[in-house]
Amino acid sequence: MQLDPLSFPDARTLGNRAMALAMLDAIICPEREYRYFSFDAERDDGARLGAMRNGDGDHWLLHLSDNGAILKGYVQQLARGDARAMAREVRRRVPVEFDAVLRDPAFAMDTVSYCYWQRADETTWRRIAHPEPDLAECSDGSADYLSILLAPASAYYDYATDYFECEPNLASIEHIYAHAPLTAAIVQSLNARLSLEDAQAAAAAIGYPFITQRVSLAC
Repeated sequence: MQLDPLSFPDARTLGNRAMALAMLDAIICPEREYRYFSFDAERDDGARLGAMRNGDGDHWLLHLSDNGAILKGYVQQLARGDARAMAREVRRRVPVEFDAVLRDPAFAMDTVSYCYWQRADETTWRRIAHPEPDLAECSDGSADYLSILLAPASAYYDYATDYFECEPNLASIEHIYAHAPLTAAIVQSLNARLSLEDAQAAAAAIGYPFITQRVSLAC
């Protein structure tokens, strides 16, 4: 099954959702190596990069810049013919303004199962089909791995319950999904063992908004 690009929200909304997933993972699981989701808001090129990596080679990467957004993913166990054919098709069809992204080693263009993109001046996402006709309409893994970007907060709750073996507060997940500022109460409700300072440091790296606690000094 393939994800219809018409089901995608605008790039900013999709980026905020990727950021929310990374923020939730960072709070619930302070050990970075065990997280699925990450978000880098401080890249040298001025762009932002959201990612999902499951530790088995499957991943998706969402690159956001002034030129627009490009989202690619890879499913290791999916039979998709010549592994290089899809990468060549992406390079051929993606607009020139994304060339620097495709050359970036962090974007892992040697492994591509699906790809979507949207120019900054457009509102519609476009999907790049596999160049081999018999594979163009086959399942590419996008529906399986990208659905959490489009689903409500309950989808993250289900993921966290299964993967982290915990029961995170659903209202707090919804708070993060709404991109509301991170507070001490939200951090406490999701992980009582994590300090507010550590959560704020993670939020700063991710680019997620947080409320700085003010200290009143006695005169």
